[in-house]
Formats: sequence, structure tokens, C-alpha cells
Amino acid sequence: MDWKDIKTLFVEPLFSLGETQVSLATLMAFVLILVIVVLLSRITRVVLLKRVLSHTKLDTGMQYLISRMAGYVVLALGLMVGLQTIGINLNSLTIFAGAVGIGVGFGLQTIVNNFVSGIIIMGERAVQVGDRVEVGDTLGDVVRIGARSTSIRTNDNIIIIVPNADFVSGRVVNWSHRGDTNVRMRIPVGVSYDSDPHKVRKLLLEVAEANPQVLQEPPPNVVFRGFGDSSLDFELRVWTSEMTHRPGAFKSALNFALWDKFKEHKIEIPFPQRDVHVKEPLKVELKQ
Repeated sequence: MDWKDIKTLFVEPLFSLGETQVSLATLMAFVLILVIVVLLSRITRVVLLKRVLSHTKLDTGMQYLISRMAGYVVLALGLMVGLQTIGINLNSLTIFAGAVGIGVGFGLQTIVNNFVSGIIIMGERAVQVGDRVEVGDTLGDVVRIGARSTSIRTNDNIIIIVPNADFVSGRVVNWSHRGDTNVRMRIPVGVSYDSDPHKVRKLLLEVAEANPQVLQEPPPNVVFRGFGDSSLDFELRVWTSEMTHRPGAFKSALNFALWDKFKEHKIEIPFPQRDVHVKEPLKVELKQ
């Protein structure tokens, strides 16, 4: 195969796209332009985020949103310019747009839903990078908000990929919305009916005030929730900012301290008890 045959192989039309003849050379040029556009989009996001927006007073979430949207604009414009450069008339893509519309209607609904949800998340800024969120059974820190999904890092250092649609259609708990990391924790406690409720309240507050992670403003407080089947039910309510990312460890430390405090002052923590009464069997005389 000589050079002429190779050239013919590359320039010979493979198929038509409207009035445009698409050859192997055209496809290779399109792939090259696509790679360049994707790299340019990523470079734009990184440079804009780290070199420009990081020096402004905008919060992290808004910086991330602007850099993302700028990357999408560069990607869209680059593709349009690239297609025109290799001789493809965008008007000839109408038939493909119709095909894509049918595909969206049948198989791409989830992808489009997640993409639109991602734009809503970044636009409303209800969830931002760095926030502590709880989505369903997933609790962790938002480390990335993408076009299709959001990455959450749990306390076990595991990255969980959550579809963006879950943030829009489901219930989301944001523990650090707008940068406020102060969170109130509730510790339920039950003591025996022989205990003095006023003394129990005093001991609960002592435990809260002794913990360095408990905020003194707002101050901790105790609520007497009522009379249970086997116990007097209290609830210790404390505020913390340091332990927002480790609520389990924080509650565990308070429970240990409560156990030691109650044991020291002989406050009994009851367990459910039931009284069982056995009656004598009824004697029945059978007639012969």
C-alpha cells in the first residue's frame, strides 16, 4: 500500500452527516479537538478556582460553582468551534438531536435528572463542598459536587458516590449549613423511681460542664421528659462545635461520664421489669 492509497483511506467518506461527508481523517480530527477541549475546560476550572476565585471574598461553595459553570461553558463553546473547524455544519446535527431526545425519553432520564439536580444544588447552594450532610443512611463531608453525582467522605474515610437527584428529591440533613458548625446533641437518660429528680438534673449538668467539647454558650440544659414504665426519663441537651463530625464519639464520651457519675452517687439506671402472677389451677371433678 503506497502513500496514495493511505491518503485515500483517510479522506474517503465513511458516511454523510447532512451535507457534510465524514471521513476517517475527520473523525480523528474531531477526537483530537475533543481531547483538547476537555483539557482546556479542566485547566480553566483549576486556574479560575486556585488563581482567581481563591483570592476573593466569595465562600468556597460559590467559588466551586463559578469554576464549574465556567468549565461547562468552555466545553460547550469548544465543541461548537471544533465541529465548525472540521467542516461539520451544526445545522446537520438536527437529526441527531432528535435521536438524542428520544434516547433521553427512554434511557437517559436518570442521567438528565442527576445533571439538572447538580445544577440546582450548585445554584441554590443548600449543600456545598465541606458541609457535613446526612443523606439517607450516609453521613459524612461533601468533598466534591459533580455534574452527575456528589462525593461524600465518611468518618471511616470511605468515599460514597450519591446521585445528585437524592439531594433534590429526598430529605437531606446539613449539619454545618452556611458555615455554622454549632449543633445540639440530645442524650436520653433513664433513672429509677427512687432517685431524686433535682439531684439527677444537677449531676447531668455537672457532666456536661466538665466536658471540654461542650459549649457553655448556649448553656446545656436538662429536660424531664416524663414517667416511663420502669424509669424517670430525662434528656441532657448540649451544644458542641468541635464534635460535629464525630457525634458518635461525643455521645459515647458523655455516656461514659454519666455512668461514672451515677455510680459515684448511687443513682440506679433501671431495666424493664415485669411481675408475673401464677394462679392455682382450677380443679374440675369428673363424674363417673
